[in-house]
Amino acid sequence: MKLAGKTVLVTGAAKRVGRALVLAAAQKGARLAVHYRGSKAAARELVWRLRAMGREAEAFQAELSDAAACRRLIEKAARRFGGLHVLINNASLYEKNAFGRTSLKDWDSHLDVNLRAPFFLSQAAAAVMLGQKEGKIINIADWAGVRPYADYIPYCVSKAGLLCLNTALAKALAPHVQVNAILPGPVLLPENSGEAFRKAVVEATPLRRLGSPEDVARAALFLIEEDFITGASLPVDGGRLIA
Repeated sequence: MKLAGKTVLVTGAAKRVGRALVLAAAQKGARLAVHYRGSKAAARELVWRLRAMGREAEAFQAELSDAAACRRLIEKAARRFGGLHVLINNASLYEKNAFGRTSLKDWDSHLDVNLRAPFFLSQAAAAVMLGQKEGKIINIADWAGVRPYADYIPYCVSKAGLLCLNTALAKALAPHVQVNAILPGPVLLPENSGEAFRKAVVEATPLRRLGSPEDVARAALFLIEEDFITGASLPVDGGRLIA
């Protein structure tokens, strides 16, 4: 799929990896639907930047833990731009939860945002894409969905479920809609990470360096622009899965 003139919706788009995904799509000439939950100022600033680039863009607020809000988000974006060609399920909750102290709320909040939301977003988007006989869905998973962290079980389980959902959606939506996943590794560390933690992560990564949000964005562009790939899960992890 050539992105020029096509509409791309990125969830969790205002910051970090989401912002890089939006800017990469904009460089290809796409029209951008910028989703945010609480980062209103950052989302608006991003939309202003996109419009300054000559791109059509709009910000949309939605609480993705609400399945009905997921459907409304898709409907609003498709109505605003007259269609929807690419959905990137990027928004994610990432919190540390020690096994013995994980609550029902901890469990549900991760599964709601990281797994249930991508399902209902994709369900609503598919109705539009199948009508167009064209569409791409990119799920931003995590290498930890394959090799989980002990203190992040709800998060890792949600990402493992997303990988299963990725395969199921690819089967359900073929041949007109291609569905693929990206498994980022150490591309952005938690904001409170110290230098010792950073060095440990680098040492555990075969390529001996951290990645960047732009690495994930380039992988997303590859999966969007190639039309003979579906159901794939592409690690962008510096080799962590083989370490």
